[in-house]
Formats: sequence, structure tokens, C-alpha cells
Amino acid sequence: MRTHDSSARWRAWLVASLLVSGCGLPPDGEGPRTPVACAEQNEPFADKVVSFLPGEFAGFGQDLLPDVVLGPPQGAGSGMGSLDVLSLGRGGEIILELTDLGVVDGPGVDLLVFENPFGTFAETGVVAVSEDGSTWHEFPCAATDRDGGYPGCAGVAHVHSSPDNGVSPTDPAVAGGDGFDLASLGVARARFVRIRDSGANGYSGTTGGFDLDAIAVVNGSPLCEWE
Repeated sequence: MRTHDSSARWRAWLVASLLVSGCGLPPDGEGPRTPVACAEQNEPFADKVVSFLPGEFAGFGQDLLPDVVLGPPQGAGSGMGSLDVLSLGRGGEIILELTDLGVVDGPGVDLLVFENPFGTFAETGVVAVSEDGSTWHEFPCAATDRDGGYPGCAGVAHVHSSPDNGVSPTDPAVAGGDGFDLASLGVARARFVRIRDSGANGYSGTTGGFDLDAIAVVNGSPLCEWE
């Protein structure tokens, strides 16, 4: 069972994003077609774990899969890292699928990825997107550039949004998490998101590496079946 933030604030932001980006786009490289069925829920979070390949020192959160990485973030702010996470371990990788809303290139940030950093402690991850789950486009991640704030990586910014505090999980100005703009990759849309531990983090016990909380679509389009 997924639990989703139903606050009016994030739904209003979602509607605005849809109006900007349009909806029901056919697959890349194909001409005009007719949608025969489109997603009705329009939830901006991951709906499915396609695969999970844990690395060494992974383990935390695996007993709660898949729900622990689906639905909205459970942010705990800047002073405490959320425990509603999945530890990927050294070099571990997870692929998530969006079945309600796909990510589309709109104004500014299109996708948010939430980890559980707190204070100045960060564990970095490399983010990639795909339309078909086969061809991937990866955001450059400077995982060793601590002084520069690890540009391009996930796992850096504190997470402020939680279903209990009314902070919109799809508003980059308040949600926290790390933002990604499809335009920087020359990508128009995506429905799969891959996150890989960078291998440049601290590793011990079963909580090693990047700890995934959730992802959220900022600019999205309802996913449809086409004829």
C-alpha cells in the first residue's frame, strides 16, 4: 500500500506543472496517435521498483521494499536524517518506474530525488533517466567535489517535505531534495529513474552508501497507452 500526501498545496503545484508541460505525449519518434487509456491517479511519485541490486554494506530498509521508496518523501529536515529509506550499499543501484506521471522537460527542475542528509553529512548518488528502461541518460555527478557541494549528485540537500507537515513534495523551492533538469541532458521525457550509489561515500554495517527516500515529478505528463 502506498501512502501519498494529499495536501491542496502540492496538488495545485502539480496541476500547474501539467498545464505547462502538456499531457498524453506519444513515444519519441512516432507521429500523432490517439491515447486509448491514460493514468487516472496522477500521483507524482514512483509506483514500482523495477530492480534493486544492493552493493556491499546495504541492507537497511530492504525488509520494507517496495513501499519504503514509493510514495512521498518522509523528510526530517536539516537536523535529522529520515529512517524511511533504503540503503543502496557501495555501488548499489535501484531502478524505479513512474506509471501515473512521466517526467517531462518543463521550466527549471523537472525531477526531485530525496535522500536523508543532515547537517553537513551527505552520501551521494548518480541519477539517470530513461523513456523505455533500456536507453539511459545520466546526469554528471561530481561525487568527490565536497568543497563545491557535489554538483550534479543526489543525496546532498536536506529533505523538508513530509506528509505530516504540509510542505509540498513537488515544489523545488520548499521541498528540499536534489533537483534535476531534463534539458541539461537534451531529454524531453522519461518514465524510469535509476539511482546508483557513487562509491565515494562512507560504508559500514547495513546502512552504507546512498539512502533513498523517494522521488517526485515536478513537471509531468499523464502516461497513456496509445493506438
